[in-house]
Amino acid sequence: MPANTQLSTPNTELILRARVVFPVTRPPIEDGAVVVSGGHVAAVGPWRQLRREFTGPLRDLGEVVLLPGLINAHCHLDYTHMAGLFPPQKSFCDWIKLITTEKAQWIFSDYAESWIAGARMLLQSGTTTVADIEAVPELLPEVWNATPLRVLTFLEMTGVRSRREPKAILAEAVAVMDVQPPHRGDTGLSPHAPYSTSPLLLEKTAALARKRQLRLVTHIAESATEFEMFTQGRGEMFDWLRRNRRDMSDCDGRSPVQHLARCNALGPHLLAVHVNHLAPGDAALLARKRVSVVHCPSSHDYFRHREFPRRELARAGVNLCLGTDSLASFRKQRGWETKLSLFQEMRAFATKHPDVSAKQILQMTTLNAARALGLAGKAGEIRTGAFADLIALPLPEKLPEICSAIVQHSGDVAASMIGGEWAKTPL
Repeated sequence: MPANTQLSTPNTELILRARVVFPVTRPPIEDGAVVVSGGHVAAVGPWRQLRREFTGPLRDLGEVVLLPGLINAHCHLDYTHMAGLFPPQKSFCDWIKLITTEKAQWIFSDYAESWIAGARMLLQSGTTTVADIEAVPELLPEVWNATPLRVLTFLEMTGVRSRREPKAILAEAVAVMDVQPPHRGDTGLSPHAPYSTSPLLLEKTAALARKRQLRLVTHIAESATEFEMFTQGRGEMFDWLRRNRRDMSDCDGRSPVQHLARCNALGPHLLAVHVNHLAPGDAALLARKRVSVVHCPSSHDYFRHREFPRRELARAGVNLCLGTDSLASFRKQRGWETKLSLFQEMRAFATKHPDVSAKQILQMTTLNAARALGLAGKAGEIRTGAFADLIALPLPEKLPEICSAIVQHSGDVAASMIGGEWAKTPL
């Protein structure tokens, strides 16, 4: 099947043909095609049908599966070049101290180079949209301009060590957010975690998010020592933060999830990252408030956390997504690359959760993540009107079960497109 090698621009209609097109919300289409126009999907269906309806230039991708670009629901691009700096520690608090010390030694260019390297890794491995936590807002907007990725940037806020007023911390983050120029993604806020922020900062940030319809991200119930700190008012994290003059009066028996509820921070605007420890009723509370949860398998393995409570969260109806986290919490294993890759995360998740179907795992990096980020119908699926964010993976001669083939893929993608423009041009 000869291919027309014309490339697309955002306003040029282009027909992409592939051995298999997999919209995710519909069954795979053998010998399928996608029509791209104005940066969006104009049509998707069998090639024999679309060839009669559209006359734009054709790009035949050959023996590939064409699917929506992957959505990384949690990442710290700033820390990519910290890979290998921190061997797994005995305690979660020890790792926090190590990364905090390392960050203090980095300069602007270190963070910029690290961010761009991470973005490049994500592009090579099929991510087209990323929810990134930004600890160095001075990087913006230059780093956005350095990548075609659709970046949803969440400005990180802490405050325990600085002992600054929550109102001032939030005002500073909002000021940074409000001066940013329009870009391919969006901007939100990230109160880092309940242990590293005050209840008042959580309350004010959540109230502002509701008022301005912003997305929020926070790390929650990640470690046993955090859970012990809030539920029992003791333990290593409790003692360490008390020595650092944190007000510990909020550690009064409630779980971290219940603590967020008390701060009125739960809602469909929130992405709760990690959520490894649940008290009775927490899963139902998250589901009732329509909070999305992001699990990061490689980071989870690095810290040797307890088993992720997937069954409990799924039974309650919580929307579950996958993220890469950062390479600062990555332990290389046999067959794993030291690389930010959602395919690697999907394979790791499949190994730990063999009862979860490949289709469900793929949805965690497409449909579920789009829903969590407010992009439902726009990303994570191939449908008319959605972003033309697409990736192509090579297929073997004998067509396997398509979802399994995608989840088990390793290496780079054959091609990728974001907003109708090639991010990686097919050969």
